[in-house]
Amino acid sequence: MLAAIDMGSNSFHMVVARLVHGEIRTVEKMGEKVQLGAGLDSYNRLTEDAQQRALECLSRFAQRLQGMPAEGVQIVGTNALRVARNAHEFIARAEEVLGYPVEIIAGREEARLIYLGVSHTLADDEGKRLVIDIGGGSTEFIIGQRFEPQELESLHMGCVSFRNRYFPDGKITRRQMDKAITHAEQELLNIRQHYRSVGWQSAVGSSGSIKAICSVLANLKITDGTLTRDAMEELRKRLVDMGRVEKLADLGVRQDRQSIFPAGFAILLAAFRSLDIQAMTFADGALREGLLYDIVGRIQHEDVRERTIAALQERYHVDQAHGAAVEQTAIAAWQQVADQWGLHTSADEDVLRWACRLHEIGLTISHSQYHKHGAYLLRYSDLPGFTQQFQKDLATLVRGHRRKFSSTVFEGIEPEDKPRLRYLCVLLRLAVLIQHPRNLEQPPEFVLHGHENKLVVEFPEGWLDNRPLTLADLENERDYLSKQDFTLEIGTR
Repeated sequence: MLAAIDMGSNSFHMVVARLVHGEIRTVEKMGEKVQLGAGLDSYNRLTEDAQQRALECLSRFAQRLQGMPAEGVQIVGTNALRVARNAHEFIARAEEVLGYPVEIIAGREEARLIYLGVSHTLADDEGKRLVIDIGGGSTEFIIGQRFEPQELESLHMGCVSFRNRYFPDGKITRRQMDKAITHAEQELLNIRQHYRSVGWQSAVGSSGSIKAICSVLANLKITDGTLTRDAMEELRKRLVDMGRVEKLADLGVRQDRQSIFPAGFAILLAAFRSLDIQAMTFADGALREGLLYDIVGRIQHEDVRERTIAALQERYHVDQAHGAAVEQTAIAAWQQVADQWGLHTSADEDVLRWACRLHEIGLTISHSQYHKHGAYLLRYSDLPGFTQQFQKDLATLVRGHRRKFSSTVFEGIEPEDKPRLRYLCVLLRLAVLIQHPRNLEQPPEFVLHGHENKLVVEFPEGWLDNRPLTLADLENERDYLSKQDFTLEIGTR
């Protein structure tokens, strides 16, 4: 059994599925209009009312998740949680209700997952396709071919934020509609030229806003439900003539979608105009389906994160052989102390492995302070497959793999995450020192004993005698770690 939950700015969705012979078969879908994005106050903090609405919804979802393996469940937050200043506080409450970790994903990662979900629900045609998904707080634009996205963009405009700004009282005036469309066209200026030059053979819309527009066009008998440029311009006139969102009920628009309908429409019409879209079809797949296919990829060892790490190694000319030697040494150490230090999850192993492979990524900028440059690259780059939290963890390990081991390494890390990352940093630092000669030799058969704030390392008899520089490195390391009240004992066996 697999499950994915998408905590969007407008709606929360859950899909439960079964993996049968490598195929995903949907068992159940649930969705609720939570309007988390509408619960952001003037300081971009989620109000208590909005948090309660969200937690009540998640408590209903939680019952369906009981007993599922952690590796088969993905729960993500999107734009509202990206901008909320108190997102961490809400996530802690959500994890308590759900019993599974909750992650916040960046805009381009959201776009990648949307494309993954859409492409698996369409015929496997040749040719490029443009996919547009209008959410509550952001709108994603993707150009891809078959299952591979080529261009990914997330623009900061959504049906909830536009509703609050242009249609707050439920009136649909020509002036406000034109303002909303112009605003969306201004946002699209950033990508218009590039996307039109790349081009596509077909355009596809996903999300509830686009589905509702298709339905209204069919009910008005303007089209059979296909979106065309002419039909969109005609619908714009009709909406202005209606004047009120309540009248959308006569066209079959559900009450919970009426207030955001004109905002979603304005964004889509701006996309038609800016990108010169002539026709668009609707696809049912979306972010939550993309999350399911991402889970399956990891289960079947087709993890997009591995591809991302390999691409970074190539792009920044990382010494891959040295990185592999450091990784082998670090994992040999981790296996010995994982249980003693509570580092036994697959996420702990993954972040340590990938930090070993990328610890020298900052050298492409400058040798001086390269650990800081590397941390910055990993923290703020768009990394397909990675959540914002995982990127922060990875950046922290790279930042702390050499030189001073001070509290600044863990700035911005939540208190409950610090002990785990501190221990992982110690293991990475040890592996880097043992492989400092860069001669790619096998790690020695050392024995490690992990205690609270203490590591005892015992090397084979005579090993350090033949490596005086490594011994000097380890003695320096003992001093560095002591500044953080961590004891390193070096001995022989």
